[in-house]
Amino acid sequence: MRRYPCCTWCRAGCGLRRVWPVTWQFTEPCAGNREAMSSGRDVISRAGRENFPVASRVLTGRYRDHLFAVYGFARHVDDIGDENDPRDRPRLLDEIDADLRRLYAGRGPRHPAVRGLTRTVRECAVPAEPFHRLVEANRRDQAVTRYETFDDLLGYCAFSANPVGHIVLHVFGAAEAARVPLSDRVCSALQVIEHCQDVGEDYRRGRIYLPAEDLRRYGCAERDLAGTATPAPLRRVVAVQAAQAARLLDAGAPLLASLSGYARAAVAGYVAGGRATVAALERSGHDVLAGTVRPRRARVAGAWLRALVTGR
Repeated sequence: MRRYPCCTWCRAGCGLRRVWPVTWQFTEPCAGNREAMSSGRDVISRAGRENFPVASRVLTGRYRDHLFAVYGFARHVDDIGDENDPRDRPRLLDEIDADLRRLYAGRGPRHPAVRGLTRTVRECAVPAEPFHRLVEANRRDQAVTRYETFDDLLGYCAFSANPVGHIVLHVFGAAEAARVPLSDRVCSALQVIEHCQDVGEDYRRGRIYLPAEDLRRYGCAERDLAGTATPAPLRRVVAVQAAQAARLLDAGAPLLASLSGYARAAVAGYVAGGRATVAALERSGHDVLAGTVRPRRARVAGAWLRALVTGR
């Protein structure tokens, strides 16, 4: 399952599936963007437990509205890939792609989640590619359910997570070429952290995002992912992924120093939330099957303030 910061920069999301700085608060989207959240309150409720925050009281209404529109689209596309009849998913994803092409051709999109992007695309000059890549990530989920190596997984993140970071940079008017690789590292790290949190849920959906070579290396069988207790081999595999994600997050953190204002506040939240979640996983002994491991709000708030002040 994916989460998006934006809120990936909102499915990690808070992407926040979680609560960003201090408390990443989810507020009602403005009337102009409501249809981007096809079932708004339900979507926001589910978002409240994710690592890629959607909006925060730190942000002004204009930024919140754009992020809600982006999150509504990303969440809807994810729901197509996860919740609809598997036989219908390819067709429905193709329809979203076609509707995006209508939007960028200046014709009226038919789907509310795409139509809700209209103002964001126009005012923030967001290119079409990252939206299409989010659709492609869900298309890949229908065909690819296992990843051999960590690098293979990062290749998936290039579709499932990194595009959200590109969109968010555009929303904040900060989409300079030098920032994109740093943004990609942050978003990929958050996605991997989410995979660590969602091992059991993803397995029940028929997907394993833990690299197969690491499962073999630590003697972890796929059936070990089906229980409610996390066996030692699986804990070691999760620990390895969390450590790699933490290093990736640190490698992307210099993005903060290049930003200011609301953009810096938001990205500091994403970085802090990821670090706090890695710490929570460690404190839990990487026991990810007994329940969802989440950081405490106070720890996220402290990490956010440190990242905001230090710029890393």
